[in-house]
Amino acid sequence: MKPSLAKPRALRAGDTIAIVAPASNIKREDLEAGCDRLQKAGYRTIFLDSILSHDLYFAGSAERRARELETMFAREDVQAILCARGGYGSNYLLPLLNFEVIRKNPKIFVGYSDLTSLMTRFSRNRGFVTFHGPMAAKDWAHDNGVDMPSWNAVLSGATDTLNLQADSGISGLCDGECEGILSGGCLSILVASLGTSYEMENPNGILFLEDVAAKPFQIDRMLMQLKLAGKLDHVRGIVLGEMRDCVQTANQGYTLQEVIARIVSPLRVPVAFGLRSGHVGERNITLPMGVNARLAVQGSDVTLTLLEPAVIA
Repeated sequence: MKPSLAKPRALRAGDTIAIVAPASNIKREDLEAGCDRLQKAGYRTIFLDSILSHDLYFAGSAERRARELETMFAREDVQAILCARGGYGSNYLLPLLNFEVIRKNPKIFVGYSDLTSLMTRFSRNRGFVTFHGPMAAKDWAHDNGVDMPSWNAVLSGATDTLNLQADSGISGLCDGECEGILSGGCLSILVASLGTSYEMENPNGILFLEDVAAKPFQIDRMLMQLKLAGKLDHVRGIVLGEMRDCVQTANQGYTLQEVIARIVSPLRVPVAFGLRSGHVGERNITLPMGVNARLAVQGSDVTLTLLEPAVIA
């Protein structure tokens, strides 16, 4: 099975990771805490002084954020680009970025939440593999915020493929098995792309969806929007994230899993719930978007296996 996207070079000890803030503004103490842990993990970190800029709730102007991102992709001394945090504002960058510069310099790019808009754009039209995982001023800034086994396995180009089972938080919703390209990200950001020039491509593989603090009826509405837009017509399997704080009330008479199953079960594809990547309580798992994977669901037993390395060793 051939990969659909180009792959960046593997991350090695001593490599330089550039920290960028394409969305909301960040706190210096969170940035410094994240950089400190990254350095203890064996990497060199760099960032522009302007990363601490404020413009309303953004990390500076859209022009500043776009030029920061282009600069880090173009720099030969940078091996990976790690987003500081999500929040809101990456969509402002889409019409400003020179995607030819970025496409010619594929690098490991890690983020989640609002960064889904950039990750989706980077993967379009046979772009490059991106990574849904821990961010510098969020997960890296806190104890136990990063799932190091998946970070090391996915980004190092290890020959052993990543096999995610029950210890990843994942459980079954709909039985079945499938193989296909893993894609997706934050559900609300993917839905917000519909009808724009940067609309998510129609998935024809395993679709990963996660979100935070959305009520069950809002999750229902977004999944139905994807369904009515034809974005679920050709999926082979679906994996939901931890869906942290996605409740209506503490004593609601139904589960989010029941809400989701009612929408996706007619698709007759394997569906799993609870994979700990993105908006999670701890140990954020690094998932490559754009590589072949296998999903197997049988009752409560679930495995999600990456079938190929996500980087070039």
